[in-house]
Formats: sequence, C-alpha cells, structure tokens
Amino acid sequence: MELISINNNKCTFCYACVRACPVKAISIKSTSDELVVNHDRCIGCGNCYVSCGPKAIQYKQSITQVSEFLKSDRKCVAIVDPSIASEFPDILDYRNFVGMIRALGFDFVNEISFGADLIAQKYKSILENFKGKYFISANCPPVYEYVGKFQPHIVDSLIPLDSPMIATAKVMRRIHGDEAIVVAVTPCLAHKKEISGFSDIINDVISFEELRILFNNNNIYENSVEFSEFDQPIGRKGSLYPISTGILDAADFDYTPGKTRMITREGPEVFTRNISDFANISEIKHHLNIFYCHGCNMGPCSKNNVSYLHNHGLVVDYTIKRLGLIDENIWKKNMEMFSDIDFSRRFKVDDQRIPHPPEKKIKEVLKLLGKETYTETGCKSCGYENCYDFAADVSKGLMKPEMCVSFTLKNRQDFVNKVTATNIKLAETRKALEESEAKLRREHEDVKESMTLIKAIMEKIPSSVIIVDSNLKIIQSNQKFIELIGPDAKEIDEIIPGLIGADIKTLLPNQIYNFFSFVLNKGESIDNKDIEINEKFVTLSVFPIKNEKIVGAVFKNLYQSEVRKEEVISRINDVIEKNLGMVQQIGFLLGEGASETERMLNSIITSFEKDNQKKE
Repeated sequence: MELISINNNKCTFCYACVRACPVKAISIKSTSDELVVNHDRCIGCGNCYVSCGPKAIQYKQSITQVSEFLKSDRKCVAIVDPSIASEFPDILDYRNFVGMIRALGFDFVNEISFGADLIAQKYKSILENFKGKYFISANCPPVYEYVGKFQPHIVDSLIPLDSPMIATAKVMRRIHGDEAIVVAVTPCLAHKKEISGFSDIINDVISFEELRILFNNNNIYENSVEFSEFDQPIGRKGSLYPISTGILDAADFDYTPGKTRMITREGPEVFTRNISDFANISEIKHHLNIFYCHGCNMGPCSKNNVSYLHNHGLVVDYTIKRLGLIDENIWKKNMEMFSDIDFSRRFKVDDQRIPHPPEKKIKEVLKLLGKETYTETGCKSCGYENCYDFAADVSKGLMKPEMCVSFTLKNRQDFVNKVTATNIKLAETRKALEESEAKLRREHEDVKESMTLIKAIMEKIPSSVIIVDSNLKIIQSNQKFIELIGPDAKEIDEIIPGLIGADIKTLLPNQIYNFFSFVLNKGESIDNKDIEINEKFVTLSVFPIKNEKIVGAVFKNLYQSEVRKEEVISRINDVIEKNLGMVQQIGFLLGEGASETERMLNSIITSFEKDNQKKE
C-alpha cells in the first residue's frame, strides 16, 4: 500500500524526512536530488510527515471516500479513538463532539475504548500465564510492522491479538452486520496501512486532521449541535489506551517493577534500539510494552500534539470523568457478550532486510567520509547513532554520503577553495586577455596603416597588382588591375572598393586562375608569362607572399611605352645574364667579337635608359 507520497513542487530538499525515517524507507535518487519512497520498507510511523516543515510529505487521504459513504443508504458507524480528549480540548463536552460526528451523517458513534477493554483482558490472561516466553505488545501498528520487516525472527514474540481498533470494528460487525460501513477516526497514520488486511472488517480510516476538514466543509461547529452520548457498548478503563501504559491499566495488570517482568517504552528515539535489544540480547527477561509515539495522544495525525504532559493529563481527566458515568453492570454484560469473538491474529513476515555489506566496503565509505576513527560515535545529524551505521547504509544504497553534514561542509569548503583559485586564475586570464586585446588593437591599427600604405604604393605602380588569399579571393588590388579587367570590374569596384573579397575565378580567364592555384599549392613563382586579357597583351608574374596562404601577382601591359621599354631592358638583361657565360666560354674562338657584342648590347640598354630619364 502506498501510504506516503512526496510533492516535489513543495519539497525544499532539506532531507529532514530522510533523517527522520527509522527504517530508511525514503532515499535520494542516485541520478538527482529527488526523493523516493520505498513503500515495502515503510512501517507507517508518520515520522517523515511530522518532520517535514514545507508539508511536502502527504499521506493517503480518505475524505472523498468517507463523504461518499455518508451519502449512501448504508448504515455508517464511526469508531473513535479515546485520544479525542487531548485532540479536541476546545470542545468542552465530549457529548458535543459525538453530536458533531452524528451531524456528518454517521448513524452510530462508538469509542475504541471498548475494544481496548476486550483486548486488555486477553493481554492479562497471556501475561499472567506465560511459561518462560517473553512477549512484545502489538497494539501499535508500527511495532508489528517493524518486527515483521526488520526483526522477522521474533515475529512469534508479538502478542497474537488484534489492535483495539480492529477489535472494536469486529464488535460493530457483530452488532450491525456486514452491510454496515465502519470508519475509524484516529490520530495514528499506521491505522490506514493496517486495514489493508481487514477490508471485510473495517472500510476506511480518517485522521483527526481529516475529521476537522469534514467538520469545516459541512459547517459543523460545537454550538450548532445537541449533546449526544456514545452508543453502546461503551468502554471503561480502555479510555486510557492513548497513554503508553493504558492497555495495562485497562487490564488491571500490575506492572510495578519487582512484581511483574514488564518494561514499557515509548517514543521514536528509543523504538528501534529497544526492539533490537529485545531481539538480540538473551539476558533481557522481560515483556516489552512499546509504542512508536509517546502514546497515541501524540500521534502524527494530531493537530494538538505539542505537549506530552498536557495531553497525558487531558486523557486521564477524561477517563476519570467517564468512569463516574459508566454503569458497571452494563459494561460487564457487554464484555461477557462480546468476549467470544475471535481476536487472535497471526503476524506476517515481510523481510525487508538488506544483507550487511562487506567490512572492506564500509571502511572505504568511512575513509571517503573522513570518519575512520568515528565508528562508535558521531554527531547524529544524519539520523544515525554512529558513523559506522551510516556508512553501512551508504554501502547498501539506502543513503548518500552527502547526508553527512561534516562531509558536505568539507566538500563545500573544498569547492569554495577551488572556486577562489579558479577566480584568481580567471582574473589573471582576464588581465592577459585585456593585454592581448590591447596588443591586437595596436597591431590592427598597424596593419590598417600598413594596408593604407601598401594601397598607396600599389596605386603608384604603373603595372596592375593583385594580392589574394588561400581561397583565391582578393585581399588587395590597385586601380590599374580594375582597368585591366574591364567594365564589369569597375561596376563591382563601385560597390566593393578594391574588389576585396571577390573570387578571381569570376574575373580572370581559367588559364590565369590555374597559375594562381599552382603557386598557392607549390610555393613556386611563375615569372614573365605573356598572356592576353581583354585584347591587351600583358606579361604576368605570380609569386608566393606567404606559403599556401597569400599569393601576389603583377600584370605588365606591354602596350604602355614605359612598361615596354622597362620590359625590353629587363629581357636584355636576362639575355646578357643567360648568355654571358656562354660568350665567355667561346671567347677564345670569337676573340674581340664577343667584347664588341657586349658593348653593343650595353649601348642599347644605355640608350633606352637615357630616353627614359629624359621623359621623366
């Protein structure tokens, strides 16, 4: 049965519920911080519900179902826990309280105190006639849930009797038949879980919190109803059942130390330890009367559960008042009438224990936590008695190391230190980046200035000049190149000055484009290739500027006189350089003829140079 659920929209991930659960039925997902409820391990104690400040823990609600029951034509019977005395002190007379429940639509209202009286008599018979076997009381559902799941080898030590709630429900079935609706009103969350095995006896359970909501929803208040008494059969000392020794008082069982071997314990802080001691220490020769809460009047579904002393006193005062009103003869007659009902019970084993992990693994967890020397002690903020038990459950997968406060604080400090160190590095990196940015800005300005200078120089050169990148797109070109290409280039230049970014494949013939590709890939220059572009005869030189990245080219228009003379001079110089060696080798044969040839060629060069100087 899924008794507990978690509203992740309300959850603040404080993990108070994880720490509070005595059986670790709530764990943290390994892949996230969300909580998961293991319903098989849950014993219904309600400790998680009480510990949750944001009210993200919710339990199974029965308001809608009970409201439907009350609208039906079937008889509806309410059986009420005697804890009403401490839960509703604002209702000055219990008869008003009974009248309010009837006003909801219940045909009969009975108190669970009568069932407590019946069970108390059975308890007395067992405890006074035991033969060396020691028992654990089974009035509190979390007790037998815990034993069946986590101490299954002592299930037969549970007193094999129904709880007072189930006993009262069986009496109601005897009186009203199987068609009646029986609803219990109780401060105990575990009673909602308990009835899953008694669906033919009891139909539903509502908490005191839910009862208050029903009163408000139906505008039922103390002054809006008449006095009404509980229906018969009415309990006697069973009204003391909400306090831990109440079942023994109802049985008139003398539990004075020294007279009987009975120990009464209560409260979540001692619950698991006491049952474990009973199960595992053979020298304990006592019966154990134990309750998870500090009595039912401090149950998790009570609104008025702040003061144990106050609630204890209210229950005692209520019982004393009731005893003065009870007709002993009628009570005895009722006790005799219903004592033949079978209240025996067999408790099931539902072993939820996880095998103890190897010591090596536990030591690894303790080392991770930095708790190698704290196996017997600890701060207990994780909800465990010591660090060893916590490490064992971490090894089982029931807990995460982050639940250890000191481990989390240490990790947090380490994280802070790392963040601080990272921030220092980031500051240094930022400073370096700012310096780099300033340097790059200066370099950019220098490049910009250089490009302006290069552009100016290129414009002074009489030849067409172009520089391209690794994608053979123009980085820089001069006006002579744009004029060489023709009108299409001029139109592009009006939109994109200098044709920057233009692909030369769209501007130059394929043969010339291949020259550029060759130089870019091979890194070798191509000098003085005579080609024709737009009916202009030019000499092309392509050369690498930066290997495989930048290539430059010069187009010399041979129709320009200054270029033509320069080209003739250049080519004659090339002829001289290429043939001088040969001339020298055959000088012996030609004698003075070689010298004369050299003088003639030099005179031609000089002539051209002088003409050029005169023009300038």
